[in-house]
Amino acid sequence: MYVTLAGEPLLAYLLASVRIVAWLVVVPPFSTRAVPTMVKVILSLGLALAIAPSLAQAEVPTSLPGLVVTVVTQAATGAALGFVTSLMFAAVAAAGSLVDVFGGFALAQGFDPLGQQGSTVFGTFHQWLFTMLLFASGGHLLVIGGLLRTFDLVPVGEMPQVADGPGLLTRIFTLFVVISVQVALPMIAVLFVSDLGLALMTKVAPQLNALNVMFPAKIGMTLVLVGLSFPVLTTVVERVVDHAMRAMAALMGG
Repeated sequence: MYVTLAGEPLLAYLLASVRIVAWLVVVPPFSTRAVPTMVKVILSLGLALAIAPSLAQAEVPTSLPGLVVTVVTQAATGAALGFVTSLMFAAVAAAGSLVDVFGGFALAQGFDPLGQQGSTVFGTFHQWLFTMLLFASGGHLLVIGGLLRTFDLVPVGEMPQVADGPGLLTRIFTLFVVISVQVALPMIAVLFVSDLGLALMTKVAPQLNALNVMFPAKIGMTLVLVGLSFPVLTTVVERVVDHAMRAMAALMGG
């Protein structure tokens, strides 16, 4: 028995997996050391099978220079898509870092061995809580589906045409800051008012020695506020997923 493989569809399939694996290398939690490199490669090959029928008619170069350029283009495209997706996902962790600053937990910054970077207490906590809610709600399937739909906007072998690249990046960074501030602002406002009240207390009644209770009170209030914010995070996850899909589509010219 002989098995024959069509050359161009197979090349298109492998090039599609290059874009997907470049996306997985950048986007958390797939980018962490908790997911081995071989798992990322196998997952990219499996996800590329989902769009294999649409790749049958793709026009890919067969010469070595053209193939090298196409591989680099697909890797850069996947990395760019992963960057904007990870930036949207990092907005929740940035909100937790803002809470750390105003809640007095910023001094307890440590090293995250999985993310290979320094992170604060609630920054790491919000990041993993967001990841758990993302997988529990099925949002990761929507984001992966959005990645696979980019092959309809920019097929394998073509380059994305972005009309206003700097303006798009500016809007994405602005959206990142807005989401972070919106998530953390209620807690920051309460902590600021509590700081202001304790500061006035030290001026009005110095004999109370409010400094002895300031830090325990702030820590307790921060923990209570973070607990009260849990029901809101489900809505935040939905918004972040929607913005991530829109950002990927905009980057592909959609």
